[in-house]
Amino acid sequence: MPTKFIFVSGGVISGLGKGVTTASIALLLQNRGYRITPVKCENYLNIDAGLINPIEHGDPYLCQDGTEADMDMGTYEKFLDKNMERHNFITMGQIYKTVIDRERNFEYDGEDVEAIPHVTDEILKRIKAAGEKEDADIVVVELGGTAGEYQNALYYEASRILSRDKKNSVIHVHVSYLPTPSHLGEPKTKPTQLSVRSLNAMGIQPDFIVTRSEKPMDARRRARFALFCSVDAENVIDSVDMKTPYEAPLHLANQKMDEKILDMLELPNKKLDLTKWQTMVASVHAKKTKQITIAIVGKYFATGEYQLRDSYAALMDAIDHACWVNHAEASVRWIQAEKLEKGNLDDLTGADGIIVPIGWGPRGVEGKIKAIEYARVNKVPYLGLCYGMQLAVVEYARNVLGLKGAHTLECDADTSHPVIHMISGQEELLKRRAYGGTMRLGRWECQVKSGTLSDESYIKYDGYEDKGQKMVGERHRHRYEFNDAYAKQFEEKGLVIAGRSVVENLAEIIELPQDVHPFFVGTQYHPEYRSRPLRPHPLFLSYIQACSGGK
Repeated sequence: MPTKFIFVSGGVISGLGKGVTTASIALLLQNRGYRITPVKCENYLNIDAGLINPIEHGDPYLCQDGTEADMDMGTYEKFLDKNMERHNFITMGQIYKTVIDRERNFEYDGEDVEAIPHVTDEILKRIKAAGEKEDADIVVVELGGTAGEYQNALYYEASRILSRDKKNSVIHVHVSYLPTPSHLGEPKTKPTQLSVRSLNAMGIQPDFIVTRSEKPMDARRRARFALFCSVDAENVIDSVDMKTPYEAPLHLANQKMDEKILDMLELPNKKLDLTKWQTMVASVHAKKTKQITIAIVGKYFATGEYQLRDSYAALMDAIDHACWVNHAEASVRWIQAEKLEKGNLDDLTGADGIIVPIGWGPRGVEGKIKAIEYARVNKVPYLGLCYGMQLAVVEYARNVLGLKGAHTLECDADTSHPVIHMISGQEELLKRRAYGGTMRLGRWECQVKSGTLSDESYIKYDGYEDKGQKMVGERHRHRYEFNDAYAKQFEEKGLVIAGRSVVENLAEIIELPQDVHPFFVGTQYHPEYRSRPLRPHPLFLSYIQACSGGK
């Protein structure tokens, strides 16, 4: 069967939920028995998302093959319960670099290299290759940005070329905003009309319009979309705000969007089974028996006068997944690490749990260390992720081992006690300013020590890949490591190295015994990137249980 293609574009404003819509369509078609491959096309000229400030574009999502990608990769993984890799993620930087490298290598045989056809050809080549790599029946392509932007026009042109060449094999879904201004009291269709006009100007007529709105769409608005946007009224799909994005597939299925897509693509309408997904969504809405407060001490929250959840999107999702299983509802308290450096720790008072997540550089570090000390001394459940694990080591070295001035070399190159030091081979990379894609990235195997809290968590929640060897494959994104020269001192003072990497024997997990602290765990890896709504991560499940008062 020839591969089919679905392009998903956005209109009016960014952040509408194109990624959720793309993932929802992919989930519905996958659950009907089709092999699905999602692809995200990003506009920026970065090769990947690894060097982008999380405040600028949200939390870079780390794939198991080491690809540092857009957050939508995480959405695809969570909805489809399958790993995304490099072929699922395209940036305009990748495209231009490939085309220019080919031109320099005389691979175009002296042609004048132009945006059309050479750039569009490379875009289509990568989209088709993604489908071929996974032997996909359908490739669902999310086009970054909004319709009418100059910087994504070549993606749209590529989709137009493909739709021209492949009749009945390409459809276009346009996700747009249906606002209801408070002073008017009725939804306004004009923004979407103008957005669709931008598509028409590029030679694209959408087959479906998905309207994102605060309130359900009525028949009059549906009729106006059909009239002014030349879309069948039954193909105008309502996507109202919901308690969780995981409801979106059910909402689209209720409007038979997946059936309509299959009819348009001339594919058999196989049986749909959403039983597990429906059960998970029901748990989101179920009455919660526990209310907990989690303090997240970080430094990527603020964007102007606003707080930005997307800077820690994967972490927030992992907390949600674990809470639903534990019948708990978490209230998150965002705490700027720099505020704690002055010594006022009142913001930590009353927190049922404390998390120090990923971070880089010295800004706010002393505030994070104070938060870790507070959690350790006051026996507040603590989870340290990557930098949060490293700084827990620093705090323990200073305040328990008595190593005054202990630090990570990332923050203090002259520290007398470098308890966290550089990974072997990274020094030369930094001298050459080779930052992008040069860290310890992606999935690495870790062997967990028997009898530890981490071991109990992986056993209880079926998290081991190899139960006999107690092996887990977790995702990494860092340059600095625990300095093994200090391992004996730490262990003599009660710190447990609960896991080590299989290849290099590096410390991967540190923790305190449960007779000393109810839950004090730090991981060099990022368990949040592996958490999924149908399979929450074992460490987060145990952590939320501890925050709820359970052992």
